[in-house]
Amino acid sequence: MHQQSGRVSIEHRMPLPHSFPPTRGPLAGLRIVDFSWVVAGPQATRVLADFGAEVIRLEYEARIDPSRIGDAATTAAPGSVNGGLLFNHFNRNKFSFNVNAVHPRGLDLIKRLIAISDVVVENFRAHVLESWGLGYEAMQHVRPDIIYCSLSGFGHTGRDRAFSTWGPTAQANSGLTMMSGLPGEAPAGWGFSYMDHTAGYYAASAILMALHHRNRTGEGQYIDISQIETGLVLTGPAVLDYTVNGRPYRRPGNPPGNRSQHPAIAPHGVYPCAGEDRWIAIAAFHEKHWQALRTATGDPAWCREPEFEGNAARVEHQDELDRRIGEWTRGQDARSLMVRLQGLGIPAGMVQNAQDRMEDDPQLRERSAYSELVSAELGKAVHETPAPKLSRTPGDLRMPPPLFGEHSSYVLQELLGLSDDEIAELAGEAVF
Repeated sequence: MHQQSGRVSIEHRMPLPHSFPPTRGPLAGLRIVDFSWVVAGPQATRVLADFGAEVIRLEYEARIDPSRIGDAATTAAPGSVNGGLLFNHFNRNKFSFNVNAVHPRGLDLIKRLIAISDVVVENFRAHVLESWGLGYEAMQHVRPDIIYCSLSGFGHTGRDRAFSTWGPTAQANSGLTMMSGLPGEAPAGWGFSYMDHTAGYYAASAILMALHHRNRTGEGQYIDISQIETGLVLTGPAVLDYTVNGRPYRRPGNPPGNRSQHPAIAPHGVYPCAGEDRWIAIAAFHEKHWQALRTATGDPAWCREPEFEGNAARVEHQDELDRRIGEWTRGQDARSLMVRLQGLGIPAGMVQNAQDRMEDDPQLRERSAYSELVSAELGKAVHETPAPKLSRTPGDLRMPPPLFGEHSSYVLQELLGLSDDEIAELAGEAVF
């Protein structure tokens, strides 16, 4: 980062203590104050932490992140706030600082931390930080070139800015819930909120763009992200269909729900394989795929029947086509069949479960898709490595997810320069 007037560039800040793994990656030296919780904000800061940013999560025991305690690992102690699988998934490579943001002296500590940081991230309801005295203008007083990224549900402007959201409600407002499920049934939103991830990825990208702007101009900026609006990117074809053709979205037909409608092609579905709940997906987008599939099946007589001659005929007779293919796949190993079909140029993929992905997938193993971290309560746990593989500045897994308040001493002593007596005094006042 460039050196700003009267300010030390982030490359020359105090190094991490020797007890912490060395920080590498393209974002080494970048410091982020992270107020976020649950998924959207932690997803954004995880991306940045994986590539070297020093992310300091601000936490307080009166407002525990629910992801810390929900769906806890069996190795966690009863009542522990460190065993939540969702929390551990999204918060590796991060630090945890226990501080009371609404205590005047706690607020002062946070401002001092912001003064030596580059980015602030939060995903509260709009204007929550303003109510604490930490709006964007207040942050600028302590760090003029700060980059502040907010991921509220509706954004900080507009009629609904004060509304609160959770994954399923934001998803519903974005239109995604209406697009999922079966025709004739109630809309069925995804149980796992993909839109939280979309918002997190957008936020990470926006922060990098703001940093690039600051490097060129010296100016920080405020990033206002509506999680609902980040979901609209997933509804684009439906929006175009409505605005151009006047047609509302129609949920895919059933049975089965794996067929392609735009374009209409066949075969296109998921077929049973040998074993319990074992399946393979096959998608024949071109006539050459169908011809190769005929070769794979041994070109039995049914493949040459008139109702399967040409894509239009196959689409019209999909029920019978799927039945025939299912009879052929049913006795075969899904992974071996996938390899054989791919060898013939046919798009095919086995439907993998957790064991398949974690233990049996040679492709993921060869690409080092997983790495182990050892944490105090989970013990040895496997995490997925950063998906982008940068040849010169790769991301890495340096630190396990933090225990609650684990790095408070580091923040107070090494970053803020407090003495033991000052820390004891603040502790006595319930600042942390």
